[in-house]
Amino acid sequence: MKNARTANTKTGGRSATDRVIMGEYALAVGLPEAEAPTGWKWTKLTDVSRLESGHTPSRRFPEYWGGTVPWLGIKDAREYHGETIHQTREYTNPLGLKNSSARLLPAKTVCLSRTASVGYVVVMGEEMATSQDFVNWVCSDDLYPQFLKYLLVAEKKAYSKFSSGAVHQTIYFPEAKAFHICHPSVAEQKRIVSILDEAFGAIERAKENAERNLANAKELFASYLDRVFAQKGDGWEEKTVGEIAIHSLGKMLDKRKNRGTPSPYLRNKNVRWFDFDLDDLLEMKFESQEKHKYTAESGDVLVCEGGYPGRAAIWNSTDPIFFQKAIHRIRFNDAAHNRWFVYFIFHSDVRGTLRQYFTGAGIQHFTGKALGRFKIPVPPDSALVETFCDRFDSLREKTEKMETLYTQKLTALDELKQSILQKAFTGQLTAKSAELELVG
Repeated sequence: MKNARTANTKTGGRSATDRVIMGEYALAVGLPEAEAPTGWKWTKLTDVSRLESGHTPSRRFPEYWGGTVPWLGIKDAREYHGETIHQTREYTNPLGLKNSSARLLPAKTVCLSRTASVGYVVVMGEEMATSQDFVNWVCSDDLYPQFLKYLLVAEKKAYSKFSSGAVHQTIYFPEAKAFHICHPSVAEQKRIVSILDEAFGAIERAKENAERNLANAKELFASYLDRVFAQKGDGWEEKTVGEIAIHSLGKMLDKRKNRGTPSPYLRNKNVRWFDFDLDDLLEMKFESQEKHKYTAESGDVLVCEGGYPGRAAIWNSTDPIFFQKAIHRIRFNDAAHNRWFVYFIFHSDVRGTLRQYFTGAGIQHFTGKALGRFKIPVPPDSALVETFCDRFDSLREKTEKMETLYTQKLTALDELKQSILQKAFTGQLTAKSAELELVG
């Protein structure tokens, strides 16, 4: 250790565990038997950095909060994962630090979230304090902070091995104190970081481009719906669902009272926009006389009452299916209004106007009363409705294909980052290998 300020671990509590748990590439609890790449070595992390904990000043004292001292929380780390952070959602002050176990840590401290949401990594861009949800390392001259950051990001799959806890998985301090890293010289650390910075910069630009294209595709579809539903030409009327359809809720799940034959049924989570996910259907008891009351038949519109209020799709299967109380079944007087309604309620959800029909302070509900008064614009001609809906279908199909393409692209880019990180921390990364990964 070359810096006096990193000389001692500042956490207290239990000592380091004597267990040995190997991570993915270059991180372990305890000293592993894994062979280091040529020119690399295994070192106890607290031999090349100072381990620090965090704390939360009491919220019973408002005077401890607000000020100029950034206070790092889980939400901050999630937003800036893998980056250098310069600002936080909350700030404390010298009084808050004085009256708590929180510490003001120097810029370039490397932070790893260790509880609740394990595995977020950031580097402090300036002096900050953190919550107790983090383990923090103040690096000595023998450890380049950005190298440690990338190493901890690369080891995301290992944290489940290092964690324990019945409710929330947590990396406890005996394990954190026993962390060992495999690393090369500082000069080589900086070379690796330089290659990673350049490669990840290119990946982020590609991701931003893919996300922008995806957002543009979705907005194109939403804008077309805007134009159609806003036109309200001659003969168009505004009708409530209660005026042009019959709607009802499904059966309540009550294992003590329900009788009949166990049968698959739809829950609100099975209803997706425009479609259904039938991979995890559950069963409840239905009596034969309930089939008409609690089944969806081909052409019925199903709308979520709770959980995902307003989400809707049309049941197009020739086989009827039961549904639970958290779902509305709608049968329009004119079948042409089925698709029209689903597109309009989707448009209302995207534009944020649907939520005015919801009730509930916490969990939101789209009640039968609210559904009955939900207003939709209705053209005078069913043939015109069908024509519009055919156009909607065509544009939605194109949009979904683009969404699939861009989603696959984003997944591939994340996999590429992990592949490059694997090479970096197994001693195989060169500028050429990173370039070939990007081109490939």
